[in-house]
Amino acid sequence: MIIPPSLQSGDKIGFFSPSSSATSWAPKRFERAKKFLKSKGYGLVSGNLTGKNDFYRSGSIQERADELNALIRDKEVRCIMSTIGGANSNSILPYLDYEALRNDPKIIIGYSDVTAILLAIYSKIGLVTFYGPALVASFGEIGHFVEATFKYFQSAVVSPMIKAPIPNPKEWTDEFIDWEKQSSVKKGNLNELVTVNSGVVSGRLIVGNLNTISGIYGSAFMPPIEHGDILVVEDSLKNPAVIERSFAHLKLNGIFDTIGGLVLGKHEKFDDLGTKRKPYEILQEVMGEISIPVLAEYDCAHTHPMTTLPIGVKATLDATKQSITLLENPVKG
Repeated sequence: MIIPPSLQSGDKIGFFSPSSSATSWAPKRFERAKKFLKSKGYGLVSGNLTGKNDFYRSGSIQERADELNALIRDKEVRCIMSTIGGANSNSILPYLDYEALRNDPKIIIGYSDVTAILLAIYSKIGLVTFYGPALVASFGEIGHFVEATFKYFQSAVVSPMIKAPIPNPKEWTDEFIDWEKQSSVKKGNLNELVTVNSGVVSGRLIVGNLNTISGIYGSAFMPPIEHGDILVVEDSLKNPAVIERSFAHLKLNGIFDTIGGLVLGKHEKFDDLGTKRKPYEILQEVMGEISIPVLAEYDCAHTHPMTTLPIGVKATLDATKQSITLLENPVKG
């Protein structure tokens, strides 16, 4: 396992667009996000696809790989953060400079479709990566929600919280407001996590977007799920049919028989198709008899605020007390 250096005040954060081009179609939110991180004392380095748009993506497969590789090779960049997800990050995996990253480890962070990159890097070279905020999608938010997301970010990559439960936010939101028209804080909901099956377990954290994992599963870019792992998954804007298929994919591959614990993140704007069923209820049906700790509605997803979880370090899941505790430091220094 390779552990990257912690992020220090004044360090440079490079940002890239491995799939969708939010820097092009959400310029106001993009500018707000940059202003927010600069106000926290960080320098920013733009990926070379910033502001560019190739219909459904930011550039060609090679152009997107080249953008990320340039940031990987930039010695001054200490953290590389995605701008947003999308649907095609897995296309660039064969062309990334993993050896350059092995020789100069740095913090790699993002979520959603960026799952493919995070898991590929961890699988290929053992570098701890981080499932956490994206520049435009997360730090372009407004008010106390973005401040809370930043605190979780800090507690993972700046001054990690070790051997103490990561505090759950008191409220959350998935309210939709047009990104280019938003000017106020979104309405919050009282936070209520759900213990699907009680218990406590310690193991390696594997974190990712459920839909994206299916695009790399079975390849060399997906780390094998090992006995006792704690699997953390989330998804967004799906319906019961889609997530039942995704959960069944895990079951058919024996994942539920291998892992030591499971965490299901909040589902942004879940369309229940009139069934009045929650994602965790569909998960229960697919899993069948449950013998491992399972916690649902965790704040590691497309909702605000978002926690930051390291991929590859050991942690404790306490589904009874509804908490995750890191047992290993995910950064050096």
